[in-house]
Amino acid sequence: MPISPNFTSVYSHDWEINFLQCTPNGLLKHTELCNILQLTAGYHAEMGGINFTDMQLHDQAWVLSRMRVEIDELPKWTETITVTTWIYDLQGSRSIRAFEVHVGGRKIIGSVTYWAVFNTKLRKAEALALPHEHVETYPERKATEESFKKIDVNRELLLNSERKVMLSDVDIVNHANNVKYLEWCLDNIDPRPILKQQLKSFDMNFMRELKLGDAVQLFSAKEDNATIFTINKDDKPCFALELDWK
Repeated sequence: MPISPNFTSVYSHDWEINFLQCTPNGLLKHTELCNILQLTAGYHAEMGGINFTDMQLHDQAWVLSRMRVEIDELPKWTETITVTTWIYDLQGSRSIRAFEVHVGGRKIIGSVTYWAVFNTKLRKAEALALPHEHVETYPERKATEESFKKIDVNRELLLNSERKVMLSDVDIVNHANNVKYLEWCLDNIDPRPILKQQLKSFDMNFMRELKLGDAVQLFSAKEDNATIFTINKDDKPCFALELDWK
């Protein structure tokens, strides 16, 4: 699609939280929060002429590499949230994108993400083929107190569970969607701290893609106020998650 005449480098989108997106206590699920952030990024990219459809003309797509989310509180069922997004950096094969979530003008969530341009035929990263000089960057406008980080996976972890990648896990890029990794991990911890809003932040690292039918193992450990997960295939980590608790 051509660049929208309404395109701006800082974009906001309103979302009403529906009951399908909530846990039994009426709060937005962390997985649904990540979906909303990515959908907002998708709308912004569409207006800027660099969305999935545009990129597929060059066999390219955006894939998430790292993500950090900091949470003061989660929005509730029926609330309308405003998600604002902008780009810190966009060059070569990478983009660093920030998000803020507001309710009634009050910031409740911040996130920063690292995206890579992925060739969907060659299955590897490469430079963005589309023009993007019209996108202004705002490296000084921080959405989080800390940036995303590389999670140390060289630690003692215990086998938590095993599973296979199912059809419901796979997205349009023909691999397990990044939110599914988070879902698998959160489904394998004590739900009580989640329901009590005790998760203050989390980091995710995506290292290798998973395809339909892949068999994976989840490993986990508790350290101080953190819970660590890795998802491994053939003894190699494909994903790492660090949950930081209040």
